Amino acid sequence: MADLNGNKANGADDVAAMPFEKPILRLQHQIEEIERSPRQPGRDYSGEIRQLREQYVALLRKTYEHLTPWETVQVARHPERPLAGDYIERIVKNFAELHGDRRFADDKAVICGLGSIATERIVLIAQHKGRQTKDKLVHNFGMMQPEGYRKALRAMKLAEKFHLPVVTLIDTAGAYPGVGSEQRGVAEAIARNLQEMARLRTPIVCVVIGEGGSGGALGIGVGDRMAILQYAYYSVISPEGCASILWHSGEKAPEAAEAMRITARHLKDLDIVDAIVPEPLGGAHRNPAEVAGNLEYYVAHALRELKRVPADDLIAARYDRWRRMGKVVEAQPQPQTMP
Repeated sequence: MADLNGNKANGADDVAAMPFEKPILRLQHQIEEIERSPRQPGRDYSGEIRQLREQYVALLRKTYEHLTPWETVQVARHPERPLAGDYIERIVKNFAELHGDRRFADDKAVICGLGSIATERIVLIAQHKGRQTKDKLVHNFGMMQPEGYRKALRAMKLAEKFHLPVVTLIDTAGAYPGVGSEQRGVAEAIARNLQEMARLRTPIVCVVIGEGGSGGALGIGVGDRMAILQYAYYSVISPEGCASILWHSGEKAPEAAEAMRITARHLKDLDIVDAIVPEPLGGAHRNPAEVAGNLEYYVAHALRELKRVPADDLIAARYDRWRRMGKVVEAQPQPQTMP
C-alpha cells in the first residue's frame, strides 16, 4: 500500500511491522481489502475509504508523537529504514569511492569517498549496515574494525589537504569487538580518530541516521555540527547491553532505554546534538525521498555556515563545543520505604 504521498509504505507489511504498529497495520489491511474488493453497481466506496485514510493518518500521527524510547530504538533498527548507501544514491552526486587503509584491508562497514551534496564538494564517511543477509555479512552489520577507522582517517586527511569539508553518516551498533579487531588495535584506532578529528583543519558535519552506538559511532563522530534524525538514537551502550549489566536480563531493555535518555529529543535537551533532522510521518522507512531531502538541506546549510569560519577559529570552537558538551542532572533522593 502507498502512503498519502504515493510512496510505498515499506514498514507496513506483516514482516517488517513493529509491535506498536499493529493497530496501524490493521487499518491499512482494511483499506487494501476495500480497494481490492469487486465494485457493486450503485455503491460508492470513496467516502468509506477517505474516512479510513483519515483514521490511518490520525492514528499514525498519534502513535509516532508518543513513541517511548524503546519504540524509537525499534524504529531506528527497522529493516526497511534507509541506510547510508541509500542516502549516497539519493543526495551525493558524482560519488567516487576510496578503498583501503593502506595498512591491512578495506573495511566494507564504512564507505568513504568524494562527491557533492547540493552545491558543496565534500569527503563522505558513512557506516553502512547492508540490507539483505549476504549484504549484511559483507558490511559486517556496520560494525567497523580498526582498518575501517584508519580508512576513515585517511579520507579525513585527504579532505584536509584539499580543503574539502567532511560529512559523516553514523549508523552502527558499535565497533566490532572480535578478537582480530582487538589484536589489530581497534581501541587505539578510535582514540587516534578522536584526536585527529578534534584538530582537523576543515569543517566536519556529523549526522546519526540510525543507531549511534558507543565508541563505534564516536570514532567518526567528532565534528563542528552534530545532528540526528528524528527517530534515530545515540548512546554509550545499547539498551540491551545496559539492561544485562544493571539487571542481568535483556528483557529490561525498555526500562534501560527510558533511563539512558537516548532519543533525539533527549539528546537535544542535554546539548549532545545541535539539531534534529525531521523524518516524515511514520518514520524514514515510509518516505525515504523526503528524509533524504531533509538531510541534504541540513548538511548543505551547515556547510555553508562553517565554510565562512577561519580554520583556527573553527578548531577552537570545535574544541570548546566538546569540552562543554552535555549537562549534569542530579537525581532527587528517593524516599525510604520500610520493609
